[in-house]
Amino acid sequence: MPSNTSSLKPKKTYVEQLAILKSRGLGIEDEALALHALTHHNYYRLSAYRLPFTLPNNPDKFAPGTQFGQIWRLYVFDQDLRRLVWSACERLEISLRARWAYVLAHSLNDPLAYQNQVHFKGPGFTETRRRIEEDIKQSHEPFIEHHRQKGQPWPPIWVVAEVITFGSLTRLVRYHKEQRIRQEISNTYALDERSFCSIIHHLALIRNKVAHHARLWDNPPNVRPMLPKKAPVALLKTLDYAPTGQGKVYNTLVLLAHLVRCIQPDDPWPRQVRELLHTLDSALLPRLGAPGDWSSRPIWASA
Repeated sequence: MPSNTSSLKPKKTYVEQLAILKSRGLGIEDEALALHALTHHNYYRLSAYRLPFTLPNNPDKFAPGTQFGQIWRLYVFDQDLRRLVWSACERLEISLRARWAYVLAHSLNDPLAYQNQVHFKGPGFTETRRRIEEDIKQSHEPFIEHHRQKGQPWPPIWVVAEVITFGSLTRLVRYHKEQRIRQEISNTYALDERSFCSIIHHLALIRNKVAHHARLWDNPPNVRPMLPKKAPVALLKTLDYAPTGQGKVYNTLVLLAHLVRCIQPDDPWPRQVRELLHTLDSALLPRLGAPGDWSSRPIWASA
C-alpha cells in the first residue's frame, strides 16, 4: 500500500532553497558559494549550523546582518574539528588495544579471557562476546588466518586485540571484574580507573558521532565523562568544572589532549586544536563550552 505523502513538504531546487534562506533574512554575499555548498552538503545538514545566528525566539529568522559566510565558516570549523578528534581517538584506540592485551595477558592465566564471563561484570557481556566473535570471523588479517589454519578459531587475547571494535574494547575494559586490572590500565594514562572508564565510554560515543559525520562542536553525546578529581595538575587546571561547562565538547578536547600527551608526548595535536579554536568566533566559544580564559590554561598554553 503506498504511503500517504500529501502532508510532506514539496521538494525544492537549490535555487529555491537559497530563496528560502534569503526570505528568512540571511544575506548571501556569494551566491555561487552558497549554491555549491547546498549541492554538496545538503540543506538540512547545513541548517543545523544556522542556530547560533537566528533570533532567540524564532529559529526560522536570522539575526539582522547575518551572512551565509558565517554559517559556512562554522560548518568548515566543525569539519576540521571532527578530523582532529578522529585522529586523537585513533591514537587512543591503538594504545588501549596494546595496554588491554598486555595487562590481561600478564595478569590472567587465560589467553581466551575475552570469552570467559568469569572475568567480567554486568549484563552486557554476552552481546559483547557475540560482537567480538563476529569481528574475528569477518577478519582476513594474516595473523587471524594463521590461527584458523592451525585449527584455533579463537585467537589469544593479544591477537584478538587487533580486530575488535573500539566500542567492544571499551566495554571489556569498563566491565572487567577486577578493580586492580582496570586501575593498571588506567595508570598508563595517569587517571583513576573510575574516571578513565567513564571517559573511554564517552569517547567511544564521540568516535561514532565523528565516524557518521554528525555535528560535533555544540552537540556532544548525552553520556558525559566523569571528570577526574585526582590527576596531573595541568589536566585539572585545564578542564572546566563549572556547571555550564559540564558535558560540553571543550572538556572532551581537554581529555583527548591529555591522553594524546600520555601516548605521544611530542605530538602536535594539542597545538593544532588550540590553533583551530582560535579561528572560531569568540562569541561562539561558550556554546563549545570553552571558558573565557581557555587559551591560558596549562595544556593549551604549553602546546
